[in-house]
Amino acid sequence: MQEDIFDIVDEFDNVTGQRPRSEVHAQGLKHRAVHVMVFNDENEIFMQKRSTNKDTWPGAWDASCTGHVDSGETYLEAAHRELNEELGWQPSEDLEFLFKLNPSEATGQEFIEIYRVRGSGPFRLNQEEIEVGEWMNWGSLLERIEDMPKGYSSAFRVVVKRLQSLGLITA
Repeated sequence: MQEDIFDIVDEFDNVTGQRPRSEVHAQGLKHRAVHVMVFNDENEIFMQKRSTNKDTWPGAWDASCTGHVDSGETYLEAAHRELNEELGWQPSEDLEFLFKLNPSEATGQEFIEIYRVRGSGPFRLNQEEIEVGEWMNWGSLLERIEDMPKGYSSAFRVVVKRLQSLGLITA
């Protein structure tokens, strides 16, 4: 299987070159990713439990859909590709851009664009990527993160803090 090639970027998110995924992660190079949060009509978020085969945060809970931006791809293109690859689903509405995170240790040195969309599936979970999925309301999700923070990816915890600071979480 051919290894994914990512754009590596500088501190301003300008592309400076390309490297294979393994090198990007091993060397802690800045690169790009997306998180898509899918909400149903009850305002519950669909959460994925990452496969135990993942190289980062195996078995941890994460946003509905997460993934890297491939070389030459836009953030929005990556978000749609990842929705199809991980959830086997494409929304009927446009993705709404919420904010962008800067690279840090918690984000795995990723610039991450965060999107949200309404939908309820049906989803066809990619078992290589996702162990299981579950709808969660914000109140219980926040309690679960408080009780077991390491059960959630560090990037998702950063996303939740930003959502709270922007007043976008309604428990």
